[in-house]
Order: sequence, then structure tokens, then C-alpha cells
Amino acid sequence: MNKGSETKKTFISGAGLAVSIVILVLLNVIISYANLRWDATEEKIYSLSDGTKRVLSSMTEPVTVMFFFTRSGPDIPAQLKIYGKRVGEFLGEYARLSNGKIKLEMRDPSPDSDEEEWAQKFGLRPVAAASGDSIYFGLVFLAADREDKIEFLDVSREELLEYDVTRIIYNLQKRAKKKIGVITGLPLFGDPSQAAMGRGAGQQWLVVTELGKSYELSQIPPDSAVIKPGYDLLVVVNPKDLKPSLEYAIDQFALSGGNILLFIDPLCVSDPNPQQRFQAASSPSFTRLLGAWGLDMDQGKVIADLENPTRVRTGNNTIEASPVWISLKGGFFNRQEVVTARLESMLFPVAGAINKKDGAQIDFEPLARSGSNASLIETFKASMGSSAIRRDFESAGKPFTLAARVTGTFETAFPDGPPEVKEGDKSVKKANAESHISKGKKNSTIIVVSDADMLADDFYVQKSRVLGFTMSNVFNDNLNFVANAVEYLTGSDDLISLRSRGTFERPFTAVLELERKAQEKWLSKEKELTARAESANRRLRELEQQKDSTQRMILSPEQEDEIAGFREERARINRELKEVRKNLRADIDALGTRLKAINIFLMPVIVSIGGLFFGIYRQRKMRRK
Repeated sequence: MNKGSETKKTFISGAGLAVSIVILVLLNVIISYANLRWDATEEKIYSLSDGTKRVLSSMTEPVTVMFFFTRSGPDIPAQLKIYGKRVGEFLGEYARLSNGKIKLEMRDPSPDSDEEEWAQKFGLRPVAAASGDSIYFGLVFLAADREDKIEFLDVSREELLEYDVTRIIYNLQKRAKKKIGVITGLPLFGDPSQAAMGRGAGQQWLVVTELGKSYELSQIPPDSAVIKPGYDLLVVVNPKDLKPSLEYAIDQFALSGGNILLFIDPLCVSDPNPQQRFQAASSPSFTRLLGAWGLDMDQGKVIADLENPTRVRTGNNTIEASPVWISLKGGFFNRQEVVTARLESMLFPVAGAINKKDGAQIDFEPLARSGSNASLIETFKASMGSSAIRRDFESAGKPFTLAARVTGTFETAFPDGPPEVKEGDKSVKKANAESHISKGKKNSTIIVVSDADMLADDFYVQKSRVLGFTMSNVFNDNLNFVANAVEYLTGSDDLISLRSRGTFERPFTAVLELERKAQEKWLSKEKELTARAESANRRLRELEQQKDSTQRMILSPEQEDEIAGFREERARINRELKEVRKNLRADIDALGTRLKAINIFLMPVIVSIGGLFFGIYRQRKMRRK
């Protein structure tokens, strides 16, 4: 009887196991064929945003999107295959939500096929597989007689895929790009003299390349006398040596309702001329322009922010946290402003402080601010090293504004009319005098940033060579900020919500805070010891000066004893300073060791404890039976 019962139980258990396996296999098969998408990211960076949906709903012309991907090739890297599948699914969402306005075509340009010929005609860039065959992985967009393309889909730009696609669809709905005039004292458009020498600095900056995809950019030379009509936006970067007539033209552009994106810098480390880096970014008349716009900025001081330092490599090849290189994180951006609402990190290498002038009748809205544990220091101190800055640091106890949006109806900075011009420019002065505007006709918006270095490639992008192509991996939101600001000032609000989405970096904020506290703990001790060392040195100099001129080389026994004592004191202080710095490094290293131990052992310990409790529970349950 017992034997039959056990056989029956065994059969039932085996049958149940077999049924479970069959159900599991069928479930896997069904799921593998189902096109299920679940975006588990915090920022929902793989879901179409409301901005894209609005662009799709407002489409007036149909767009054909051709996805060229050599998916059938035998040597396609696994990473590319996975990304290609995601891109196809993502584009399918565009077609599904466009109400028939977007037609998606999937092309497989295998070697010697018609699709490969089309890919070549459209100018897509292939990469070479291990077998030598070409791999195509790009997009072509067609709308009536206009076309655009993404030559090769860079995996490192996956977070910006929606922006890139939506931007092209948006631009194809327009007949003409908006025009932007750029006035700059930096080589944003490249430096031909350095390019001829084969130096990277001769290349066009990435910010110009990216903006050129959506806008028509024109460089306005600093010695120009006028600004030609037709510009939708002026971008002014590190203005130096501008002719008064050009400054007047900028003034009149703002008064006529034109918008301006302005980057001024008290110390521009990206200036190719080292002698001009400490030169004030603005001429006195341009400072007068700032005043007319209700703004003020001390050109001789920069911000030191102990809450947001950046790790930099010093001249003696050591790493230090520099408080004048400011790395802002999410909490320091204005979340109520569309330009900065979804930015996560920006780097400002040596920036000034922007202030609203007392009594200015403007709408002044900070976009990015320093921490409260910050201070203004002289520009020459910025190159003295982190330790020197921290020793003399006195916190202002308030944040400083690094970027701001200013809106208002401004008054002219040239109340006496156009400035004097050369003899050959008399016609310009006459035209200016006839059209002179003393008070703004309508509101103008100016976004001002107290740093121009943030536009340089080195401070937001890492470049690498992959399969013969240069890949640009953006590691913060500097470029996003510029794109957002330009889109805002030219009226393209929907694209902003796409450009600012997603997170490039998820720093261990708790770790950074612990490191900062460890530095503060030992910094106070270092300050005390340094003060004592300076006091000892000062006392030694006083003893030397007590000797008369005829006894310079002769010391009294008392002086010898006192000098020996001070030298011993100085040596002891230096040893203590070394010990303090060693303890700081040890604290930070110990923190790293603890975190590694937690990462390695925490999960196994939790699983083991869970298994132990489950085993005890089962054992007690069996005993009750």
C-alpha cells in the first residue's frame, strides 16, 4: 500500500515537473516573438517623450525613414546587433504614433546588393567587418525634395537617439533653417594656422558642428561695423577687441527684440593666446552693454566653490580637487526653467559671478548656481593650486550665479547715439543715426553664462577612434545646455525636452560627500600647522635681523639655541603636515575599501541569511507535520 502510494506521488511529481517545463518553454517562445517594451530607466530615456509626440502630431509633410543595417552579415558585432534591434523598435514607435506621416523602411545592404548601392548614393559611412565586408548602420530621411541622414549610428549617443531623429524630422518640416550670427574671440570655427601644422586645436569645435546641423551659422568678424539683418539669434562668445560700431549694433539688435546668448569669462583658459587669458573678457564699452541690460560681473574675480570641486591633474602630475573648476550636479540647476530643467551635470572651468544690478527693471532668473560654501577670489589665485586657495578661503555663505536668463525691455547703452566711426564708414553712422533706438520696442531675452571655456571640446567630450572613425562620447551636459539655450531663444521648445533627457553619469553622491568631509576634517589641521610654520619662519627672520652689520656671520649662544629650536619646530611641523596629508589619503582609501567590500560581500551575505532563515522555517514546518 505504501509502495503504491509512493509510486503515485512520484508519478504526480514527475508529471507536474514535466508540465512546468512545457509551460516555461511555451512562455519563453511566446515572449521571444512578442514585441514587448518596458522602460525601467529612471529618466525613461528609451520611451518617446511628449516633445516628440507633439512634433509628430504637428507634421504637415510625410517623411520616409530608411534604416540601413547590414543585419545579415556573419561578422556583425553582438553589441551592434543588440543596438540595431533597439533602434528598429524605437523607429517603429515613431511610425506607430505619427498617424501615417512616417513610413519606416528596413534595408539590409548586404555586399553587392541594390541596398548597398542605395546606401552609397545616400552617403552613409560603412565600417569594415573582420572579413573585410562593409557594415552599414545609418538612417536616411526623405521629405519631398529634401533629405537628411545620420551617416553612422554611434552607440555612445544612444541617450540622444530620440533627439537626433526628432530634430531631423522637425527640420524637414521647415523650408529654411533659422539663422544664427556668431561673434567670438575664440577659434570656435577652427584655426587655419594651427590646422596647417596638424594640431587638433585647428579643428572646428564640436558645439559649432552640432549647431550647424540644425541652424545656419555665420561668423561675424569682431572688426565688423554692422550686423546684417535676418539673424534669428546672436551668439557672443568671449567678446574682445570689438569695434564700438559692432557693440552698438549688438545693442540695437537687443533693443529691436532680438535674443542673445552671451558667454563672458574673467579668465579664459581656452584662449590660444596665453598672454590674453588674464585679460578682461570685455572692453569697457561692452561692460557698459552689460549695465544697460541690468547685469554686473566683476571681471577681476572668479568663483571658488568647495561644494562642487573638480578633480584635475596638476603640473606636478598629482590629482587634486580644484574649487575653481566647478562641476555642478542636478540640485544646482533651476528645475523650473526649461533650459536647465533636466540637466544633470555641467563643468565650468574657472567662472565668474553674474549679478543683477540694483534697481534694474528686468526679469533675472538664475539657471545655474554654485554651492553656498563658495567665495570670490582674485583671478591670479586660480592658478595657485587647490591647497593655496583653500588655506585663504573665506566662505561668502551664499551661492553665486553662473548662468542666468534675463528678459526685459532694455534701454540703449549709447544714449548719445551711434559712436564715432572711421571716415570710410560715414554711411554706416548716418544709417545708424536715422534708425537709432533709445528704448526697446519689445521684450528681448538674453541668456548669459560667466564662462566661455565650457564650450571647448576638452570639457565635455571624449574622442576616440573606432573602426577608422572618430567617435565623440559626451560625458556631461555642457553641449546640451547650449543646444537647449539656442532652441529656447529661437522658439523650438519641443526639442528641449528631448535634448535634456537622460543621465550620462550617476555619481556616488554619498561617496563624494564623505570625501569632502574627510578633506575638511584634515584641512583645518593643515591650516593650523601651516600658520605655525609661517610663524616659526617669521621668528627666524627676526632673529637674523637683530644682528648688526658687522656680526652677520656670528651668532650668540642664545641665538643659536633659539634658532636651533625653531628649526627643530619647523621640521616637526613639516612631519605633522605630511602625516595629516597621509591621513587624508588613508581616509579616502579606507572609504574606497569599505565600498568595495560592501559591493562584493553584501549580496552574498543577504542571500545566505535569507537561505538560513528559509531553511529554519522549512525545518520547523516539517517538524510540525
